[in-house]
Amino acid sequence: MASACPPTATTQPTVPSGPAIFKTVPYAFMLPEILCGTWVWILVAATSVSLPLQQGWVMYVSITSCLISLLLLLSYIFGFHRNSNNWKVLDSLYHGATAILYMSAAVLQANATIASEFENGFPLYYYQLNCAASFFAFITTFLYILHAFSIYYQ
Repeated sequence: MASACPPTATTQPTVPSGPAIFKTVPYAFMLPEILCGTWVWILVAATSVSLPLQQGWVMYVSITSCLISLLLLLSYIFGFHRNSNNWKVLDSLYHGATAILYMSAAVLQANATIASEFENGFPLYYYQLNCAASFFAFITTFLYILHAFSIYYQ
């Protein structure tokens, strides 16, 4: 009589659902990504746009990334992923691509900040708002990079 082997435990990490998403490392970056991206959006919108093409790209990237990240976060909270590995691939690809787009937006915002420093007729607080927008753009870029690499190496 052959003895039955016990089933082996799966070593694949699970994708969390509900409030556990805020306690798991790659997914815990999503709320700070959304908040910092929202600050970029608010700060750029509060300035007098001196370079409309550059800061328009910054606004596009920040608004689009914020909305898509919010939808992705809500899908994780409500458990639409059903613990599928395809969601890990989607998450990694999305955050990697968004990190590249946000890096381009952060560099363009820094360039707009430098240009606004020498603008005559604009108040000093526009320059300060642009500085803050550049800071949050680079912080948001860093958060997206951390998320993309941590989900990839999980």
